[in-house]
Parts: sequence; C-alpha cells; structure tokens
Amino acid sequence: MHSTLENLLTSGPVVTDGAWGTELQTRGLQSGDFPDAWNLTHPEKVAEVARSYVHAGSRIILTNTFGANRLRMHDQADLSLLVAINRRGVEISREAAAHAPQGRVYVFASMGPTGKMLMTAETTEDELRAVFIEQAQAIAAGGADAIVIETMGDPAEAVIAVQAAKTTGLPVVGCMVFDSGKNLDRTMMGTTPEQAARQLSEAGADVIGANCGQGIAGFVGICQRLRAATDRPIWIKANAGLPRMEGGRAVYETTPAEFAAKAREILQAGAQFIGGCCGTNPAFLTELARTVRG
Repeated sequence: MHSTLENLLTSGPVVTDGAWGTELQTRGLQSGDFPDAWNLTHPEKVAEVARSYVHAGSRIILTNTFGANRLRMHDQADLSLLVAINRRGVEISREAAAHAPQGRVYVFASMGPTGKMLMTAETTEDELRAVFIEQAQAIAAGGADAIVIETMGDPAEAVIAVQAAKTTGLPVVGCMVFDSGKNLDRTMMGTTPEQAARQLSEAGADVIGANCGQGIAGFVGICQRLRAATDRPIWIKANAGLPRMEGGRAVYETTPAEFAAKAREILQAGAQFIGGCCGTNPAFLTELARTVRG
C-alpha cells in the first residue's frame, strides 16, 4: 500500500469531503457555467468551499478540477488554460489544507469523465489516454497528494483514466457510479460492483470506490460487494438523496443527521474512506466526522 494511504488509515476510517458543484452554485455558479474555470476567475469562492470542508473535519479534500480535461472543456472554456486551471485547483485546496486545525489534511485531486463515449466512436482509447495523462500531469505539477478518478459510468474509460493517473506516481482512487438496473447496482454500461472492483484493481487503482448516482441507503449493499471483491481499501461518497427541482435548482432532502446515521452502516460494510457527493455540504461532514470519531 502507498505510504500516503498507510498514513491516513493508521487511525481508522477517514472522512473525505462533500459536494463541490452544488456548493459553488450556492456561491453564484450559474447553470451552463464551467465550474473549473472559477479556479482562475473566482478563486476566493473556490477557496471558501475548500476551507469549509477543512473546518468541518475532513481529512481529505478534493479539488475543483472534475471536468478540466480537454474533451469536456472543448466547448466550455479556453483550452490554453487547461494546465493553469488544474494546477490552480490543486493549489487552492493545498492552501486551505495548510491551515487545518485537526492536523494534516490531504489533497486528492478530482478527475471526472470526458463526456464522450467509446462505444459510439465519439472518442478512441488513444485519445482518452492522452487526455487523461495531460490532466493528471497538470494535477501532479500542482502538488496533489493523490488523484481520484470519480463518477465513471463506463469501466473502459475508468480503466484508461486510472492507468493515466498512475503515470504520475501518485496513489489513485477509482470510483464508479452505480445507479442503473432494477436494483440500482450497476453502472450505465451494466457493470456490477464485482466486475468494477476487478477491472479497477487490475488497472492499478490503489483504492476502489463508488460515488454519486443515489442516496446513501443504496450504497450499503454496493459497499459490501466491493469489499468482498477486492483487497483494496474502499471509498464511498453518496448523494444527499435524490433531488427534486425547485426554481430551476436541485433540492436534496436528506438531512446531515440522517446521512451520518446511515453512514454507520457504510462503515460496518467495510468502507475505509467516507464522504459525500451531490447535495452534501459542510454540515454533513461535521456530522460524519462525529460519527467516525464515535
């Protein structure tokens, strides 16, 4: 196991952070805006999100770099700013982590999907590999402690992203979205937790996980199945339930206390890294940190 992960796991389960996109929306990010560009145009707002999770008790915070890859940025931002957006995203989180009251906080940089499908020939494996290597190298140059490949629906893309991230020498977390099928236990490509765990492990992921897609109750079984299918640590970040639309915005109804109560079952199911995804905020992480300490 990579020394960074060993250091984190020495004292038991690790609290990660919560949502970034919905938190930036509360600070003025509009529908259609490219969130990652705020690293350059509104760095103080991005820093607010990072600091809020540090002070909520997160031992790992992510970065505002989820979509900062060449294919996703193509129609949304100036491609010449790709490296700067990624590096600055890491730097903002590092600056927040440096002032943590609870001791060292680690920065795990976020890399999401490209939005292009291999099966429909919108992209190729070679193109994806180059795109993810470009982003991973920019993230590493910013000083990240690790990389999180997250919100992946296609295991083929996830495998390529993990392999690309591993070229940096940093530890890599590989996460899929399980929100399809009768029991909401498959990816959009029909991949089961067992299949995903095997494929991501073989690709070199140091940590295997699931994020987004559904509320925390649906993650208990998924966590159990991932835990049974791999010897790698398990990473879980669930949504604050399924949203309803109100005034053009998604409203999540799960409360921080409800989320933290269900998180006990996630920990019992074998998760070693636990946080929140869409709709969660620092209040969720404060409750989650109390639960983990307990």
